[in-house]
Amino acid sequence: MEKASHGHSASGSARQLTIALCLTGGFLLAEVAGAIIFKSLALLSDAAHMFTDASALAVALAAIRIGQRPADDVRTYGYRRFEILAAAFNALLLFAVAGYILFEGVQRLRNPEPVQSTGMLVVAGIGLIVNLVAMRILASGKDASLNIKGAYLEVWADLLGSAGVIVGAVVIMLTGWLWVDPVIAIIIGLWVLPRTWTLLKDTTRILLEGVPEGITLAEIRSAIEQIPGASAVHDLHVWSVTSDEVSASAHIVIAGEKEPEEVRLAAAAVLKERFNIGHVTLQAERVSCRPEDGAHA
Repeated sequence: MEKASHGHSASGSARQLTIALCLTGGFLLAEVAGAIIFKSLALLSDAAHMFTDASALAVALAAIRIGQRPADDVRTYGYRRFEILAAAFNALLLFAVAGYILFEGVQRLRNPEPVQSTGMLVVAGIGLIVNLVAMRILASGKDASLNIKGAYLEVWADLLGSAGVIVGAVVIMLTGWLWVDPVIAIIIGLWVLPRTWTLLKDTTRILLEGVPEGITLAEIRSAIEQIPGASAVHDLHVWSVTSDEVSASAHIVIAGEKEPEEVRLAAAAVLKERFNIGHVTLQAERVSCRPEDGAHA
């Protein structure tokens, strides 16, 4: 049942990503052309984000397809962690784009260039609509997958970029202030950076097999040691293979007359019910296998 559920989820995510990719990819060429024709850095920054959107969606879609490949004797977890690699790649790509926009923005502030605000406004308006639709499509899957979350954040950043370009175009039309264009571009770049850092931090934690957010080893250890017959826990590890699959392993030292299998099953039930960890490997032992008798991991 769990396998079928995951397959259904992956299929749904792939469908969402495909539609969003068609929308953003289809508009990308028009926006790049508009940025060149109307000489707008803000529009170019929006086009750059749109490019990263399309790239991120393509990589995310590939991650889902590759992640559905079965495990084998070499890759015992299969290819599911490719999703996390894709999300990390997207974060690094966003860092690079934001850095480029900030650099170009400073250059434009020093040497302002004429901007055709009307064309800039029209292109940005279309981009806003495209991003709104893409966000709506991706919204339902962003909390279940870092892969989808990464793509969603990029589309969200691009939507704000389009909104900023629209505001900038209107201001330039009314005032003629050319410096507004690079300022809007710089604001977009600065807005993206902290959100990109959050995504990179989350993906790095998973790649390093850190404890998933919202879970602490102390709470898990305490919960297991409260089970009748469990006197100590050591070699406790909790990690994620992907953003939606948490695993745990531990050695449980048995005390008294309790049967080891009874304690082990009780511990597995506690991990499932209290911490939603269903994939566990637990070893029950009468004597701690660690040199330090009774020591904790």
